[in-house]
Amino acid sequence: MDPEAARTARESLDLAFHMSNVLDAGIDRHTLSVLIALCDMGVNPEALAAVVKELRREPPSSETVVSSNKP
Repeated sequence: MDPEAARTARESLDLAFHMSNVLDAGIDRHTLSVLIALCDMGVNPEALAAVVKELRREPPSSETVVSSNKP
């Protein structure tokens, strides 16, 4: 990627991240860049938004309930 294209991409990401913060979307810069890349590759933005909403509803898989069976 040439330097001008890289600068434009960085500025676009900065603007999108600022908009995300204003809207209180709770999306970090890295995640936003992945979402933008997916849209650039042709993923339907509405379907992508639905997936993000669904993933936010599910508890993280790393959280496990640990029960203690102490006598």
